[in-house]
Amino acid sequence: MGRSWEIVVWLLVFAAAAAVVIGIVRSEAAVTGVTAGSVVVPAPGAMAAAVDDLRLSEILAGPARDWDGDGVFDARRDEWLELENYGAAPVDLGAYRVSDADSTIRFAFSGSLAPGAVALVNGRQAEDWQRSVGRTVSGLSLNNAGDTVILFRIGATDTIAVDTKTYNSIEGASDRSTGRFGAGGTVWTLFDGLNKYTGSGQPRGTGCLPTPGSENGCPTPASSTTWGKIKARFR
Repeated sequence: MGRSWEIVVWLLVFAAAAAVVIGIVRSEAAVTGVTAGSVVVPAPGAMAAAVDDLRLSEILAGPARDWDGDGVFDARRDEWLELENYGAAPVDLGAYRVSDADSTIRFAFSGSLAPGAVALVNGRQAEDWQRSVGRTVSGLSLNNAGDTVILFRIGATDTIAVDTKTYNSIEGASDRSTGRFGAGGTVWTLFDGLNKYTGSGQPRGTGCLPTPGSENGCPTPASSTTWGKIKARFR
């Protein structure tokens, strides 16, 4: 019985993912006039694994400070997300788009990304792109209460859902990010160094800081001390 329920859940996930990607294809066609062919959704067991070397690497949905560096805090413009090239060769970003759960394209990438490099996009950049192509200006629209971010690639015959990340309200709280961590970026981790999570939910707090624009690690803020405190540690 347990196995049957597991199969049902996977089928529901596939159906939802396919519906979102179909919506993305229609949305893309409305702007570009070009419709990609069939929609390809990852197979069972591969939902968390990327089809390509390019993957979502970090997401900050609930900014509480000036993350884009323009000198002004704006809750929509200071949201950000990041991609990383986990492969051994450069990736052409021109075919890649990002969407949230409502299937609306929020940003189209351009240029190329070297192996091990990251591509950062914030809400202000998303707004600029949306204006440039005549879309409704909404930024990245990352919901603090939880959302799903989808990275997909448009090809000549297929639109492929490359990677997805569903985050919850713990990960979407003020100045917390959620990102891949560890060898190969296989584990998603809570970066809550600016807003510590002390609850019992998942994911648990790590005390790590968000790392926009750089490879995910665990830098921690330096704290001031005195010579007396240092000596006391070694008594």
